[in-house]
Amino acid sequence: MHPLLRKIEHRPFPVPTTPWVMQQSWAKLLFAHWPVKPEVIRGLIPSSLQLDLFDGAAWIGVVPFVMNDVYPRYTPKAKTRLSNFLELNVRTYVIKDGVPGVYFFSLDCSNSVAVMIARKFYHLPYFRAKMSIEEKKDGTIGYTSERASEEAAIILTYRPTGGFTNAGAGSIDRFLTERYCLYTTDSNDQLHRGVIHHEIWPLQSAEAEFEINSMTRPLGFALPDDKPLLHYSERLDTLEWPLAVV
Repeated sequence: MHPLLRKIEHRPFPVPTTPWVMQQSWAKLLFAHWPVKPEVIRGLIPSSLQLDLFDGAAWIGVVPFVMNDVYPRYTPKAKTRLSNFLELNVRTYVIKDGVPGVYFFSLDCSNSVAVMIARKFYHLPYFRAKMSIEEKKDGTIGYTSERASEEAAIILTYRPTGGFTNAGAGSIDRFLTERYCLYTTDSNDQLHRGVIHHEIWPLQSAEAEFEINSMTRPLGFALPDDKPLLHYSERLDTLEWPLAVV
């Protein structure tokens, strides 16, 4: 048994009985979230999914991070182009048959091979982007991304500012971060669910400055002018299962 599977009691639904197929680590991650009116994005998600709301609002997340130690199961852990790269996703939260999850509007990636694989086998809206990250001595992280095919870009700095946050049951912190599956559709509009597993997020409070953030421009709306709700996580190890038709 993988060590991560020794702790499963925090999950909102059981882990699959089928074997997991991939492991990944997510590092230097910022959750930046804005509330939006549900009608702003209702038409942008499949009709088979219900928006998952908190206090009547839908939430848009912009999440930059480093993808580390990406390995299919039973493969040697050798450092390759596909094992470490940058990723930035734009997401919201949905629910299907009582199972809450993430719906991705876009996933920008610095690795063209990873983009091709994710699009083909996971039906996810990955895009190739020119990306960079720089960590300064004071712990501040500079992160940039510019999508090659559309006017979607980000330039920001962020850093953790405090101790670990207790994302208790029913809190907005847990609602936005403790998600154990993704939903996506294939070319025939068939809905799929991809399950993941990890321990509870080790969240810290954070601060961030956005010089440019046009990540929702291709979706046809702008993010609110209000400051986002911010969380930081240094690293989280995960397991992934293959997509399954819902």
